Amino acid sequence: MPIRVPNQLPAAQVLQKENIFIMDEECAIRQDIRELKIALLNLMPVKQDTEVQLLRLLGNTPLQIDITLLRPATHESKNTSSEYLNTFYKTFEEVREEKFDGMIITGAPVEQMPFEEVTYWEELTEIMEWTNTNVTSTFHICWGAQAGLYYHYGIHKELLKKKRFGIFEHTRINNAPLLYGLDDKVSIPHSRHTEISRQEVKACNDLVMLLDSKEAGPALMISKDGKHIFATGHAEYDPYTLGNEYKRDLAKNLPIEMPQNYFIQNNMEKGVCVNWRSHAYILFSNWLNYYVYQVTPYNLKEIR
Repeated sequence: MPIRVPNQLPAAQVLQKENIFIMDEECAIRQDIRELKIALLNLMPVKQDTEVQLLRLLGNTPLQIDITLLRPATHESKNTSSEYLNTFYKTFEEVREEKFDGMIITGAPVEQMPFEEVTYWEELTEIMEWTNTNVTSTFHICWGAQAGLYYHYGIHKELLKKKRFGIFEHTRINNAPLLYGLDDKVSIPHSRHTEISRQEVKACNDLVMLLDSKEAGPALMISKDGKHIFATGHAEYDPYTLGNEYKRDLAKNLPIEMPQNYFIQNNMEKGVCVNWRSHAYILFSNWLNYYVYQVTPYNLKEIR
């Protein structure tokens, strides 16, 4: 089934070329169907890339989805024009009185800063508190996961000695519908300078750790009520995202090592071995099915 997106959104053109069914607002309004309302709080600098990556995964489901793109009003983007943001994005104040079946909170390039020093931290905490009553289930990604774990459960992040960068293998340590169809070993891209405390996660009675990695640390956690999901990696990444980050940092003479387990035989000329794409599709499909569609009320006003 299609994703309903704002008219003229550039990401829609990219996805249509991949034969992912995109429906504009005029077409969708003619269908007598209760679509899933999903809010995407996009904190990434290059917003169009993130839109494509996440909408691609959300489109791999038989459910019809209505996307609302959100941005923090208290942050001025340096990489996305105000015209683009004003055309396709809403602020929290514009949706405060609405309710959503699901929400995604992305990562952000602010992980080395204390949470309270992030310019939009106060607004983000207000949004995260609002999700408890206005969203059936929220999926937090990378820094968004660290922020959510810190706000909801007081779990801290720790600065790494060097950037965790590459494709890492994770082991299933608990069972849950979120993992249905996944193998016991799951590959996920990571690109971050911090990690969360494994001890604090294990000590939290409200959380269940689902995927862990000796190299990459805790990777996937879920609240026992299924209302909050936290993924410290970037399962949504395109095949060349890590490679582009690597080349960017090399060009800036930044201290960066080649992404681990990414290039075939660690040779850039041989290309990338994509071994995480199917895991990403399954993960997001399971989230939409088991934690959103199966439990959200038909009447969104009844969300508790």
